[in-house]
Amino acid sequence: MPAEFFMRQDSEKVTDMSDVLRLRFDVDGDDFTSAGEASAEVKKKLRQLGYPPETIRRVSIAMYEGEINMVIHAAGGVADVAIFDDRIEIVLTDHGPGIEDIELAMSEGYSTAADAVRSLGFGAGMGIPNMMRYADYFNIESVVGVGTKVTMIINT
Repeated sequence: MPAEFFMRQDSEKVTDMSDVLRLRFDVDGDDFTSAGEASAEVKKKLRQLGYPPETIRRVSIAMYEGEINMVIHAAGGVADVAIFDDRIEIVLTDHGPGIEDIELAMSEGYSTAADAVRSLGFGAGMGIPNMMRYADYFNIESVVGVGTKVTMIINT
């Protein structure tokens, strides 16, 4: 059974599939030079669509943190983004090692990043806490040896 964490459950999940823009990005693992490209593309698209700057900022930070985590810990993954009028839904899925202790991983400053990653300026243990901070809805499911799925919703 996967370990799960739910935050701010008052937000509703997707129900109406009309008028939605869907984007999908492959996040290349072990490539810090391309990490953040997906969040940059989403940021650009949200600007073009006229979303409020604060919404764009929150989406960009939450998604970037997730991308970096997939590069550091899971050799990449997939980022699916659904853009609705009233919310942005982000689902990050990887097939990495999974998270043994989700509650501990949610703690500010906790990190399992290797020293080589830390020497690049990453791995400070703020990825999951920042995703939680900027999302109106946050859910993380992880199975050790199988992978992790993070779902975030940012209301506009």
